[in-house]
Amino acid sequence: MTIRQLAVSIGVSEAAVSYALNGRPGVSAKTRDRVLAAAREAGWTPNIAARSLGTSRANAVGVVMVRPPRQMIIDSWFTQMLNGTEAELNRSGIALVLHLVERIEDTVDVYRRWWAGRHVDGVILTDLRRDDPRPDALMQIGLPAAIMGGNPGARDLSTVDADVTGTAEAIIGYLRVLGHRHVARVAGTPAVVHTGQRDTAFRAAIAAAGMDVERYRVKYTDYSALDGMRAMRELMSSAQTPTAVVFDNDVMAAAALRVTHELGLSVPDDVSIVAWDDSDLCQITVPTITAVEQAPAHQAELTARALLAVIDGGEPTHTLLPPGTLAPRQSTRPLRRGAR
Repeated sequence: MTIRQLAVSIGVSEAAVSYALNGRPGVSAKTRDRVLAAAREAGWTPNIAARSLGTSRANAVGVVMVRPPRQMIIDSWFTQMLNGTEAELNRSGIALVLHLVERIEDTVDVYRRWWAGRHVDGVILTDLRRDDPRPDALMQIGLPAAIMGGNPGARDLSTVDADVTGTAEAIIGYLRVLGHRHVARVAGTPAVVHTGQRDTAFRAAIAAAGMDVERYRVKYTDYSALDGMRAMRELMSSAQTPTAVVFDNDVMAAAALRVTHELGLSVPDDVSIVAWDDSDLCQITVPTITAVEQAPAHQAELTARALLAVIDGGEPTHTLLPPGTLAPRQSTRPLRRGAR
């Protein structure tokens, strides 16, 4: 059904229908309600191409990811991020354009092509790197953007970050109550900003808990299951094995269960395991994995909302979400008497 047909069916002007459907002033509340009710009954949906011609907008938001497709298949964080982004964009009838690249430098080329052809109205950045070229490039291009995650002083771009410090304190505080004093961490890549943020937060939390920071060890990975297994094998084969290991994502934590089994160890009797990101995966393993509920879908939703506000002429905003909620499960237990 076209706007003209919708207008004729309820006896109002095409302009009134257009104003009502697009949330613009110039129409009474009573008429707006009539138009919206008739549109719902008729199953009317906007023609994105036609609306774009009238507003000089693409009515689309882009996300460029530097990740291999095979990794994203089992990456629950990525799935939740997309769900949150789509949820917010769908409310405004905005499309999501997803593009995968192999190198961080390739993202800037994609942004230039998108903006030159007005294929998107703005972009969302994730996994910010140290010395990341994207924020400065976007400012030069003039393409609106918002950052989900680490924010190293990006004042001119909207950001939605998580309270990494509070989350690290919750994890270390919980392990300390269980009697653990020798904690290790299997982290992501050190090139990513939030990995460095977690490094700082964990060391500070360990020191504040009165634990020996010198015994805290970190193994860096590419976030994959195989690399997580490699890191866990190295930790549990060392001279001083940790009594608890924290993983930067759910996939590596689940994969570590296989390593402990191969080494003849038991979780949680010989080592406790905690995942920074919670997911269904953490709840279907044996044993189930203690994890932090981070709500990446909500963070992505807020990031998309902040971007749309800037596209509509608003100022950049900076939001800090509260710490994640720790969900204790079977993979953690009080330290056995006599354990190191």
